[in-house]
Amino acid sequence: MAVQLAKALIVDTHTGDRMPVMYNPDEYRIEQGNELAEIGIPGLAASPVQYVRGRARTLTMDLFFDTYERQTDVRAFTNRLAGLLRPAPRSFAPPVLLFVMGRFSFRCVLAEADQRFTMFLPDGTPVRARVSVAFREFTEVEVETRRGFFAGPPTLHDITDRDTLPGLAATYLGDPGRWREIADANDLLDPLRLRLGRPLVIPER
Repeated sequence: MAVQLAKALIVDTHTGDRMPVMYNPDEYRIEQGNELAEIGIPGLAASPVQYVRGRARTLTMDLFFDTYERQTDVRAFTNRLAGLLRPAPRSFAPPVLLFVMGRFSFRCVLAEADQRFTMFLPDGTPVRARVSVAFREFTEVEVETRRGFFAGPPTLHDITDRDTLPGLAATYLGDPGRWREIADANDLLDPLRLRLGRPLVIPER
């Protein structure tokens, strides 16, 4: 006799809100790797490789939603899930989540939610959807500062058109909510307007 696996949950660790998934995913995938830099040396057939840093793990899966029997709009469920991408007003960062299924748990932030609607009522209301989600692992790291000087050597990051302070804080400091540390270190008056190409000083983890 097959054992019924506990229904997967997505928990907002700040508010405690629990979002049960409608159906457990058939499978999930965890990706993990390192960032490496090639050092170009003239005359060598292959460039030496230098370790830069580890990459946060990424959890990906497809979640299935079906409201055909209820004859209701399935977007009531998919929009709630996609809403976890929105930054909170105070932290300017999306909520830290906990994905739980059986004995597996993953502390993370929702990075992507690709919605596909595959069945509709005669009036066009969608009643079946598959959402491809990607969760990025979240790790809290403490950074010690003293009188404006960082305990470790700072890192310089050149701003690109895809950069945001919460995103940089998540990448370098392990917590998107610590974007103010980067803003204060660079005397940014408007943290929402970043100048392309400007180097930002970022504290060491």
